Amino acid sequence: MTDRPLQLGEKTAWPTSPEEAVLDRVPNPHPDADYVARFTCPEFTSLCPVTGQPDFAHLVIDYVPDRFLVESKSLKLYLAGFRNHGAFHEDCTIAIAKRLVSLLEPRFLRMAGYWYPRGGIPIDVFWQTGRLPEGTWLPDTGVAPYRGRG
Repeated sequence: MTDRPLQLGEKTAWPTSPEEAVLDRVPNPHPDADYVARFTCPEFTSLCPVTGQPDFAHLVIDYVPDRFLVESKSLKLYLAGFRNHGAFHEDCTIAIAKRLVSLLEPRFLRMAGYWYPRGGIPIDVFWQTGRLPEGTWLPDTGVAPYRGRG
């Protein structure tokens, strides 16, 4: 594994699956500081593994980096790799979180998947690893719970 971005500044084809996607990492310029880096993906899409219908989610990824940061272009391409991928909401959310943990070995990672209703029921999936370092500010995800039209 290289810590030099392979895709940044290069013309890169869209991955056809999450497995095909390459996630790049770069050195953290401030490994001595505990801080939260947040990625928000309000238009995440995947497919229902049973019906093939599209599913939509608002993802929020918060992590406290240690030695590495995820390179944002590679993360965007990785998330786009789910567009034709059939998996349940829980599987997509946790798979993304686990892949980031494996790549980055962060001090802390929290993943929130706010899925739009399927069959009239929204499914929200939350997962974290480790404990937030003491004194580190972790803001609310900023995503309101589903209220429908009521």
